[in-house]
Amino acid sequence: MDAALLKLLQAVDTPTVCNAIEVVEGKRGFDRFTRGTMLCSAPAAGAIVGYARTARIAALAPPSEPADVIRARRMAYYAHMATGPRPAIAVVEDMDGPNAIGAYWGEINTTVHKGFGLSGALTNGVMRDLGDLPDGFPVIAGSIGPSHGFVHVREIATTVNIFGLSIADGDLVHADRHGALVIPAGYAAALAGAIAKLLDTEMIVLSAAQAKGFDFKSFEAAWAAFEAART
Repeated sequence: MDAALLKLLQAVDTPTVCNAIEVVEGKRGFDRFTRGTMLCSAPAAGAIVGYARTARIAALAPPSEPADVIRARRMAYYAHMATGPRPAIAVVEDMDGPNAIGAYWGEINTTVHKGFGLSGALTNGVMRDLGDLPDGFPVIAGSIGPSHGFVHVREIATTVNIFGLSIADGDLVHADRHGALVIPAGYAAALAGAIAKLLDTEMIVLSAAQAKGFDFKSFEAAWAAFEAART
């Protein structure tokens, strides 16, 4: 991904990218996005964009494998997060699902991941230490909680499911306080033009609605121009 496209994607929200992908496809129906309400540690920070570095964790019960196996897998996890294409996002599924209690994303772990050069984290699991998380590393999570439980890494570089969205290791992800989506392979090059067209088209209605004397008649005219511009 070139620097100009990355800067553009970081500057627009995830709903805009959702709509822009439909512009690329020429139809409605794009569905590779999260479902439900997610929480963001830094709602004003803007979007995080990057290639997914995936893993799965669990925390409700202590691990049953030997301690040296658990430690080796955790180090392999960190090695995976520290390598690979950039920009990148840590995308970690908590296998405990809606019962998750292990806040994997606290002050220490987020600082480590930021140090590895990742742009943020996306998880269905738990975050904590709000107010102490490092600037420039938003966490988009399923819940907030106080404890790490028995958190341990179960799988690395595997396909994960975050709020109904299937994400494979290496997928290009765009996420913010609205949730997340996967940008389909081969779409990135067309997104800059699609976003520009989308924003220009939306401005037809927005400018009319914000103008002095706006009424139904001016809305009708603006909507007709809006529909024509979308075709």
